[in-house]
Amino acid sequence: MRKKWENIGNRAVPILFFTLLVIIWQFIVDSGIIARYILPSPWDVVVVSIRILPELKDHIYTTLQEALTGFMIAILFSVTLAILMDNFTLVKKAVQPLLVVSQTIPIMVLAPLFAMWFGFGLLPKIMVVILVCFFPIVVSLLEGLNTLDSDLLNLMKSMKASRWQMFYLAKFPSSLPNFFSGLKIAATYSIIGAIIGEWMGGKSGLGVYMTRVRQSFALDKVFATILIIIFLSIILFKIIELIQFLLMPWRRAISK
Repeated sequence: MRKKWENIGNRAVPILFFTLLVIIWQFIVDSGIIARYILPSPWDVVVVSIRILPELKDHIYTTLQEALTGFMIAILFSVTLAILMDNFTLVKKAVQPLLVVSQTIPIMVLAPLFAMWFGFGLLPKIMVVILVCFFPIVVSLLEGLNTLDSDLLNLMKSMKASRWQMFYLAKFPSSLPNFFSGLKIAATYSIIGAIIGEWMGGKSGLGVYMTRVRQSFALDKVFATILIIIFLSIILFKIIELIQFLLMPWRRAISK
């Protein structure tokens, strides 16, 4: 019973705090402390979001297409690279410094380069998404693969288990919590990566739409677009959580 109330409290506190911030924001705008054309009120943002939703359908579809395509490619690339780095020390020594270096280059520098090299279609946006997504997945999965109990590995070796059997029977299942942690981070990054790529140019996408309405000083539409981006990121995050819930039944048993 006590644990139940603690869980309710843990969920209620951020909701109440967020509600308080929204109320303060609404009061500041309604009282005229900050002009409405500079900072739209939360109610204005919600109303505008509903009103412009029909014209945003194509932009949302484009952004999701770029984000999901890049995210899936990043997963395949990251899993393959993490397995190679875990099994071959030479690969790990050669690739790991490059992974770190890849994250030190500002994405705002690479995005326009991709646009110049590959045009203003989907490809440069997808490449930006891959670049921002693969690192947290690789690092999280590699850490999970390296945290398996050495006694269990020695036991499997004594039973003449092959390297592949040790991987799919022990190492990968034990690394799933780390793997899904990386996926959750990358899922939210995927939308942001697509938006950054779209800022560099394009015909469609939430980033393109945001640039247009910002240049016309329609800040209520800018905030409405941000609200939709947040909503899409939360949906992707929750989908990853659901997949984790379905694929890791032993975690549900432990929590009970």
